[in-house]
Amino acid sequence: MASLKARLQHSVTPNAFRAYLAEFISTFFFVFAAVGSALSSRKLMPDVAPDSSSLVVVAVATAFALSVAVFIAANISGGHVNPAVTFGMAVGGHITIPMAIFYWIAQMLGSIMACLLLKVTTVGQHVPMHAIPQEMTGFGASMLEGVMTFALVYTVYAAGDPRRGALGAIGPLAIGLIAGANVLASGPFTGGSMNPAYSFGSAVIGGSFRNQAVYWVGPLVGAAIAGILYDNVVFPAQAPDSLTGISDGVGV
Repeated sequence: MASLKARLQHSVTPNAFRAYLAEFISTFFFVFAAVGSALSSRKLMPDVAPDSSSLVVVAVATAFALSVAVFIAANISGGHVNPAVTFGMAVGGHITIPMAIFYWIAQMLGSIMACLLLKVTTVGQHVPMHAIPQEMTGFGASMLEGVMTFALVYTVYAAGDPRRGALGAIGPLAIGLIAGANVLASGPFTGGSMNPAYSFGSAVIGGSFRNQAVYWVGPLVGAAIAGILYDNVVFPAQAPDSLTGISDGVGV
């Protein structure tokens, strides 16, 4: 009971509120750029079926925006910008459950506000939502989102691991690049969300929650597996001394 009380108190400190604000702002920036790029692409080519060029536009915007969003929040909140990342960190014990819940709230509010602003400022343009094609099952889509989110969260763990040395801006760039690559790999199938807040915000403003479970179940499971695997198997806290020599040998 005392431990729970301490965790709750820790989640309402000034530093904690700064972290929530940082998550709100970063998620807002990211979703605004990602959804806005899809809107812009559709506006430029309104009578053309979705093609590879629009996919590249969204992938590039996702990579750039996520890199910046993570970078500007990294020293304040850890730069999660994603409920799945927060969940993976909570599973790994890097953030308390009460703080994780507040992170989720901030992230979803940031996403909703970004989509709302886009809808208002673009004079009622339909906000694009993540969806899966008719021939694809919800289970298959969840698996795809889970694998991509696993790659994303695994990269987040690696990029933020102090044992790897100071990575500076390279860490956020690596996170953005894996997200952009995953969008290219899955755009026609799931939209390449990897981010429940991103999908939730566009669904709220777009007015449809169809297949919304795909964008929660898959990413959360993938994130949890990534956190457990990285912290306990691939790079545990107490790594054997013998690994030092191996790492030095390959230049890591």
